[in-house]
Amino acid sequence: MPELPEVETVMRGMSNALQNRVIQHATVHRHDLRWRIPASFSQTVSGRRIMGFRRRGKYILVRLSGEVSILLHLGMSGKIVLDSESTPAPHEHVTFLMHEGDRVAYVDPRRFGALGLVETAAEDTHPLLCGMGPEPLEPQFTTATLLAACADRKAPLKSVLLDQKIVAGLGNIYVAEALYRADLHPALPAASLTRPAAGKLVRAIRAVLNEAVEAGGSSLRDYVRPEGDMGYFQHAWRVYGRAGEPCPRCPGPPACAGVERMTQSGRSSFFCPRHQKSG
Repeated sequence: MPELPEVETVMRGMSNALQNRVIQHATVHRHDLRWRIPASFSQTVSGRRIMGFRRRGKYILVRLSGEVSILLHLGMSGKIVLDSESTPAPHEHVTFLMHEGDRVAYVDPRRFGALGLVETAAEDTHPLLCGMGPEPLEPQFTTATLLAACADRKAPLKSVLLDQKIVAGLGNIYVAEALYRADLHPALPAASLTRPAAGKLVRAIRAVLNEAVEAGGSSLRDYVRPEGDMGYFQHAWRVYGRAGEPCPRCPGPPACAGVERMTQSGRSSFFCPRHQKSG
């Protein structure tokens, strides 16, 4: 599933292509995505100008004239296709015909994505957004806020970081990479996080996310940018998906046998046992 850098990249691509453009008409070909697209969707968005974009966690908000926003989640396989073909593509569930005549499509083979509507002024009170934690790239995400969130939490640090109520937008890939840079084991009890370690982790999270956004995200399976290009950050992964490979910072055997993989809550965690200690 796309994480913060991929969603940010998609949002920026949409903004570059669609800011201040008018949606002449929207056609919903299929309403039954992860959550049903509102019956009023086409009527509501047709004829409105796109005023701006905002990302909240892994959601994109397309702000339209008239103080209404489209709430978009890409799910596992959703993508925005700019300048799409005149004939709807397979799995094209929503088509936006722009005022100039070109088409923008939402394509989602697995249908785990979502398209909804919310009043722009009420975005932060929407049920899907209201419980989210701070954005990791904004000033509200600090050493103090992370320490407070981890206090008295016996759960593994990785699990806490994946909780969208603690910090918004993080997923398996970027948590693994940030923990590696901060020299923290994914199984470390969250409550044992010290202030120096929390500060190092906050800096690592920001660095990893910023680098990934600059690289256009990580392309896995279905993810591409709206322009059709692939992301490239997967080539910079230091531990994620590299079980059995040498740690980039280790001298190799016998000091370190390489990156290891473990399962936490049904998901793979990757780490260097030499640099990342669990206690």
